[in-house]
Amino acid sequence: MANEQALISRTDDFNEWYNSLVLRAEMADYGPVRGTMIVRPYGWALWENVQQALDRRFKATGHENAGFPMLIPMSFFEKEASHVEGFAPELAVVTHGGGEKLAEPLAIRPTSETIIGHTYARWIQSYRDLPILINLWNSVIRWEMRTKLFLRTLEFYWQEGHTAHATSDEALEETQRMLDVYADFAINDAAIPVIRGEKSEKERFAGAQMTLTIEAMMGDGKALQSGTSHYMGQNFARAFDIKFLDPNNEQQYCYTTSWGLSTRFVGAIIMTHGDDKGLVLPPKLAPLQVVIVPIYKGDAERAPVLEAAAAIKQELIAQNLRVKLDDRDNLTPGFKFNEWELKGVPVRIEIGPRDLQSGTVMVGRRDIPGREGKQISPRAGLAQRIDDLLAEIQANLLARATQARDERITDVTSYEQLKEAINTGFARGWWAGACDDEEHIQAETKATLRCIPLEQPDGDGTCFYTGKPATKVAIFGRSY
Repeated sequence: MANEQALISRTDDFNEWYNSLVLRAEMADYGPVRGTMIVRPYGWALWENVQQALDRRFKATGHENAGFPMLIPMSFFEKEASHVEGFAPELAVVTHGGGEKLAEPLAIRPTSETIIGHTYARWIQSYRDLPILINLWNSVIRWEMRTKLFLRTLEFYWQEGHTAHATSDEALEETQRMLDVYADFAINDAAIPVIRGEKSEKERFAGAQMTLTIEAMMGDGKALQSGTSHYMGQNFARAFDIKFLDPNNEQQYCYTTSWGLSTRFVGAIIMTHGDDKGLVLPPKLAPLQVVIVPIYKGDAERAPVLEAAAAIKQELIAQNLRVKLDDRDNLTPGFKFNEWELKGVPVRIEIGPRDLQSGTVMVGRRDIPGREGKQISPRAGLAQRIDDLLAEIQANLLARATQARDERITDVTSYEQLKEAINTGFARGWWAGACDDEEHIQAETKATLRCIPLEQPDGDGTCFYTGKPATKVAIFGRSY
């Protein structure tokens, strides 16, 4: 059963809490090949809701979905030097097919910039063909040695957007637009407060001229890169000969972008909101928003209670809510309560014989455990009240996560202060360091420069590490 024993406390062992919760809440399981993941139906339902929330936004900004092959000729990776250097250690390569050695090895897609570049070079001839705004929903393979369910697996699911533009300004606008789409989704649908920022040169995507990121803080104070948007400039256009005739009938290279968000975001939801009882899912994305648990003794009570519960279910479905009536008769109500708490369903409705007589139900909210989160509600107008309650829970999760994050961001003016701050959360300070400085900090503390926030304070300051004059503030933290 899903809830045989209590979870280990988050504060006692966050890593073990996460691993056991993912398994016991039936979100995912380990695949037979080391480092792979099986996403179970409950986890996939959450990912589907993430997909739908993003897909709406992509299409509203003019993007179209397409599908590209997962097998990519190795020669493609050799065309963009920094790209192949960045991905070479992670490539999985097919050398045989149909019982014969292949004339050219094929890489299993780690990301699709190269095959996209090859294709766009054939599709684009004129400025009238631009922009191309395409998104892919697929899986990719990156050979990882240290894996963790959802957060880092050998194969993972994601979306990857790839666009081509006539001008640098258009491509830069696209890069920023898609970062804003990710931030809007994270904050308003997942209730995860994210920091929008730019990656340093050291942390930039291989082959990009600029990488923008949304960074989130998990429940243990560590950072999680939750979505990225890359401005490629003309790097890939030159490597793959993506050119067009401009209005003056002169040939120009395109400017390209790419951007992606993966199933690691499911891990972000778990680690941001979960508690010692299990998942706490934001209502907008939860596979189930409401579970109804009927309570009765014997056949005489069973029929009228189930009839009333079924009627409530239909009322809630008519309100466009995702609802489950748990009418399993081989389990006690207490067991069901624990199971749905473990699975993070935002609202639980309990109904029994006394409730039938009084015309009420008991409503419990997952974000406030115990009696404090329970209230008696009249049957009349219940669907609208539940809808309002879900909105209240959604807002509360965001407010709570924002407060938890902000309390763990420390402004630092020295390296010693950074070393202390990253034990519990993020260190934020004026920065004028170089790649070598970042490498030294990472080697000594395991902290990386997460981003240079797009929202910067006025004025300037002194770099906490080098002592040089600094014009920008950076955020450092240990990460997943």
